[in-house]
Amino acid sequence: MLVVDGLTVSYGAVVAIRDVSLDVAPGEIVAVLGPNGAGKTTLLRTLAGALKPQHGSVTLDGSALTGLVPEVVVRRGVVLVPEGRHVFAGLTVEENLTIGGIARTDRDGLRADTERWLTRFPILGQRSGQMAGTLSGGEQQQLAIARALMSRPRMLLLDEPSLGLAPIFVDRIFELIQQLRADGVTVLLVEQNVHRALKVADRAYVLSVGSVVASGSSDQLVEGELERSYLGIGRAG
Repeated sequence: MLVVDGLTVSYGAVVAIRDVSLDVAPGEIVAVLGPNGAGKTTLLRTLAGALKPQHGSVTLDGSALTGLVPEVVVRRGVVLVPEGRHVFAGLTVEENLTIGGIARTDRDGLRADTERWLTRFPILGQRSGQMAGTLSGGEQQQLAIARALMSRPRMLLLDEPSLGLAPIFVDRIFELIQQLRADGVTVLLVEQNVHRALKVADRAYVLSVGSVVASGSSDQLVEGELERSYLGIGRAG
């Protein structure tokens, strides 16, 4: 289980998230919702080791992740797929996947996983030799997720996976997120599409100005509750 306890992160004198606590059980899909400036990306980057908290702790199955560098966090089984995809444009699709498993030493397993994800993501299989920079936005998002899966993560951190995608690719991305549960991958999902996020998530947390203002099952977080939380935020930063 991932446990975040009292996490506070600042950029200089500006507090981005304050005293955030949450948990994610194995096999769950948990959403983190809120408008721009609420601290969602800061939270994920801190969990991934890219930012250091001023206060609080992060543990995975009882082992501390707080203060570890991103490479070690990945080896512990937590992988971030950042907003904006960030594929290696000058490398092929297959080469991008290989880089995703670069820390692995089981070459046979790496080859098998490459074939597995090229099959699971058919469009990537069709374009395995194509430069990643020539893919559409939706195809690049699938590649970013598949590349992250090459490290065999226990937990996947997804930051705005549907942002800027055509509706057909939004549908595909959320189908893939649901399928990850069957693969035994736990997901913490930051997503601006509230209704789609709640449809796939077991539970959700709502952030307002860096703090958790609501949480519960997806069924409990009805539209009215979310609207009240958003109204308390004011203008997004």
